Amino acid sequence: MSTIQEIEAAVQKLPVEQARELQDWLADYLEDDAPLNPEFVSSIERGQADLREGRVRTP
Repeated sequence: MSTIQEIEAAVQKLPVEQARELQDWLADYLEDDAPLNPEFVSSIERGQADLREGRVRTP
């Protein structure tokens, strides 16, 4: 049996709440390694430029 098959079998034995916790953890783990969306990076860069140049709104 491969490691993936062993993990799958173990996950299937978890109570639903623990499986959901694992799902959240796995999503966070994979997100940390995911490349940033170029549109998101551009948005951040535009926001930083606006702040530097004083183009901000205050409530």
